[in-house]
Amino acid sequence: MTDHSLTDFQDNPKYFVEQIKETQKPIVLTVNGKAELVIQDAIAYQKLVERLDYAESVAAIRQGITEFEQGKGKPARFALAELRKKHDISS
Repeated sequence: MTDHSLTDFQDNPKYFVEQIKETQKPIVLTVNGKAELVIQDAIAYQKLVERLDYAESVAAIRQGITEFEQGKGKPARFALAELRKKHDISS
């Protein structure tokens, strides 16, 4: 990731858009030397979101396995039966 001033970006946005598309890397825009914004290509952003979703799913599954191993869970068939009974749903 590279830093550039917001003014530089405003002066030549086409150049920065081309750079982002070419490198697939985000650019940090600064104001008075402080990072203020990050811009990136939509495809790279979507990949980042998908990777984050995947990582969160894996973490949740691991947590569920750990809790089950610690006796904090119950088999799915029992949990589903309880939900059906609670919500008066016949299977």
